[in-house]
Amino acid sequence: MKRLHGIDVLGIFTILLLIFITITGLLSFNTDHSYSVINQYGNEVRLFGNGIYTHDSYFKAPIFIGSDFTMLFLVVPLMILALVIDIRNRTLISKLALIAINAVVLYYATSIAFGIVYNAYHLLYIALFSCSLFSLVTLIIGIDTNALQNALNWQLPSKGIRTFLLLSGFSLIIAWLPDIIPTIISGTTLPLIEVYTTEITYVLDMGILSPVMFICLILLKKKNGLGIVILSIILSLCVIIGVMLPIQTAFQMIAGIEVPIMVLIIKVGMFVLLAAFAAYFNIKLFRSIKK
Repeated sequence: MKRLHGIDVLGIFTILLLIFITITGLLSFNTDHSYSVINQYGNEVRLFGNGIYTHDSYFKAPIFIGSDFTMLFLVVPLMILALVIDIRNRTLISKLALIAINAVVLYYATSIAFGIVYNAYHLLYIALFSCSLFSLVTLIIGIDTNALQNALNWQLPSKGIRTFLLLSGFSLIIAWLPDIIPTIISGTTLPLIEVYTTEITYVLDMGILSPVMFICLILLKKKNGLGIVILSIILSLCVIIGVMLPIQTAFQMIAGIEVPIMVLIIKVGMFVLLAAFAAYFNIKLFRSIKK
């Protein structure tokens, strides 16, 4: 049996935290206990009223539960597989896969640590955020980006990757900016701000992911191996989000929330389409790396 490193133990702890948090989230799905309150903006808001999401809005709680479902049944198995393969092989491909899946966990951990109304699991959210953050940083520092660049049998950025990164980077801004601009002009809050003070998804997508996509393109043009690492993260995250959004929407519909058809077509459809292209490029990327 291969000897476990410190980063492996941290990965195992991350998986255990992720399993516990997501199972609890799923068990909260009961729509019979909702109630209404007046929020800090003077508007009446319907709260979910059950489980760990008791004080979250009735609109947002099913979204969180949809995220929990995706993380538990898709990301957890992928992370276990990636960790086991890396422990056995310690190759560039195994490390790159583990980096990508850790980044997905970090995105989720950041969303719940900063986006969910304070509850009894707050310390667990912080622990998951910390574990996934330092796992990701340690893994990126530990990978030989020069060797990764030399091991690649694919000229990057290809025309397809260049187009994907540009379109994805701008799409994240185009998707959310129309929600924000009218509120600035009218001096009002976001229509679905409800009991929250900000929208963490806007911050992550427009403030981090979109710029990172453009930075990735620049690094790839300079033949910097770090660009390959970032590309694998972006592609994996796009795939998971593309799967997660329809599941979130399904949980909202089960809860009786009406989702406008234009939202399904424009926002959900756009991310699903991007996910399909991301999956194609991700497979091509990993297949092009010499073992």
